[in-house]
Amino acid sequence: MEKNTICLWFDKDAEDAARFYAQTFSDSAVKAVHRAPSDYPSGKEGDVLTVDFTVAGLPCIGLNGGTTFRHSEAFSFQIATDDQEETDRYWNAIVGNGGRESACGWCKDKWGISWQITPRVLTDAMAAGGAEAKRAFAAMMKMKKIDVATIEAARRG
Repeated sequence: MEKNTICLWFDKDAEDAARFYAQTFSDSAVKAVHRAPSDYPSGKEGDVLTVDFTVAGLPCIGLNGGTTFRHSEAFSFQIATDDQEETDRYWNAIVGNGGRESACGWCKDKWGISWQITPRVLTDAMAAGGAEAKRAFAAMMKMKKIDVATIEAARRG
């Protein structure tokens, strides 16, 4: 087991979510599926209890814990993208698989996990500061999925 691991609570779909993430994001994989050794409050012996997986290189464990807790925007994965094609691919995979769009590059997958699909051109503009950051920020505030060409144009003024 990794020293530091992100634990994500699912109702009962941890394995499905982990497999989706492994198929969608580079440097992601399902490492192990562990079944319950006996009945427990939200499941029975033999049910998938936990799933060890990575998302973009980050070690995670998915826990099938039932309906007690819900995901919120207080936690999100931020995925840096290099261009519009990569941005579209990740965004469309999440939203097109039962997820939903939000604002400013945020979306949620069908399990309720929040994602920030963030082109590097946007983070570079914010790091530049000044008028360039202000223009890029104003452009971003009007978007759901980030449009790289619009951010690049805003950076130039």
